[in-house]
Amino acid sequence: MKILLIGHGRMGRMIEQTALAAGDSMGGIIDIGNLSDLETIGRVADVAIDFSAPAALPAVAHYVRATGTPLLSGVTGLSEGELAVFDDLGRFAPVIHSANYSLGVAVFRRVLEEVAGTLEDFDIEIVETHHNQKADAPSGTAKLLLDAVDPRHKRKPVYGRHGVTGPREKKEIGIHALRGGTEAGTHTVSFFGPDEVFEITHRASSRQIFVNGALHAARKLYLLPKGRYELQDILFGGKEA
Repeated sequence: MKILLIGHGRMGRMIEQTALAAGDSMGGIIDIGNLSDLETIGRVADVAIDFSAPAALPAVAHYVRATGTPLLSGVTGLSEGELAVFDDLGRFAPVIHSANYSLGVAVFRRVLEEVAGTLEDFDIEIVETHHNQKADAPSGTAKLLLDAVDPRHKRKPVYGRHGVTGPREKKEIGIHALRGGTEAGTHTVSFFGPDEVFEITHRASSRQIFVNGALHAARKLYLLPKGRYELQDILFGGKEA
């Protein structure tokens, strides 16, 4: 697989090292200093892997529309409007965006989708923990898990609590972000019922799990027809994956 790597920070460098060790090759490396190269380089790879930043999305989207290059994006901190861009890009190439490419988190999300209906009368809280250099909060994975437990957005997200908040509203979901040290990522979803608590936790020991998952998904993605795909489609089947 030949990769156009967009974003050469910590994740980008790990993707490069892991891909090259597996026998893949680089069709090019784009970072903030040469982002404008996307306007001229043409199609140079089987798939573009983007772990840059939200500010690069317009240039990346233009590149996909112009070249039809399949795109795997792991950029976090995107707005709802920016996320909608991937739906449009599916008209030009196979495209996937996920805030988390770990296999464990994919299974976590699938389990939440199964149990949320059964525990719909329970109070739900989400807590995520990351390293002290993470720029956005809550994490993209926390948002992904929120969608899994409340796909129809019937509940009210509450991002932390402060002051005299009064009793907890029945239809709210508390979402809390902890930051410190070198924590790669821990996410816990808690269901609080009468006299019982059910919790699911996923803990990442290193960022390597996200790298491995992204490369696994990319190898499948560039062989698919045009369209917007979810990681669930790639891992568990569906939508021609």
